[in-house]
Amino acid sequence: MTRPKRIEVNCTTGVVSEIELTDAEIEQREADAVIAEMERAERESAAQAVADAKLSAQAKLAALGLTAAEITALTK
Repeated sequence: MTRPKRIEVNCTTGVVSEIELTDAEIEQREADAVIAEMERAERESAAQAVADAKLSAQAKLAALGLTAAEITALTK
């Protein structure tokens, strides 16, 4: 398997270099990917919790006798 590479561009000279990542850089990249996935899952979970709470609140308002139009007016 080929090692991942990074591209470095010297803006002064315009020289473009492809450099293989070190073991430490590869480990950091993998750790960053794990953290990013955890943060994405947390954001999705939080968004789902908000959506669930909104549906629950709308159901409770409907149970109190509010019409769909009244519930929509309150939730906007």
